[in-house]
Amino acid sequence: MTCGTRCRGMSFLLAGASGALFGAGLLVSGMTLPEKVRGFLDATAWDPSLAFVMGGALLVYALLFRWISKRRRDPWFDVMFHLPTRQDIDLPLVTGAAVFGVGWGLAGACPGPGLVAAATGNASALAFVGAMLLGMWVFGRTSRS
Repeated sequence: MTCGTRCRGMSFLLAGASGALFGAGLLVSGMTLPEKVRGFLDATAWDPSLAFVMGGALLVYALLFRWISKRRRDPWFDVMFHLPTRQDIDLPLVTGAAVFGVGWGLAGACPGPGLVAAATGNASALAFVGAMLLGMWVFGRTSRS
């Protein structure tokens, strides 16, 4: 199957629908609330609700990935599956993970929930997304790759 204009349009539509469903799930579960995330990270007053959200997401992903990989050789709306091939751990990966973790702990948000919260007009979420976009821009301008 070749992926022409119609295929790309359908891919865009499905990506938008997936993003909307993901955002709705974040809102319903309360994961756009920084205090919820901080409660998960606080060992003295632990709130396990984020663990249940992440566990549910991992369960759905694991089951569907296994099911799809056994039944499909290629995706419906692309010419091939795009799976990661690198398995090494390098300094940029470790640094990025550390920056993500520190930012997640300090802000109580990560990119997905931050974007959803910003879409509601929340001022601190808008500042978070602005800082995130600035960081992405700086990285893009300074990275060697």
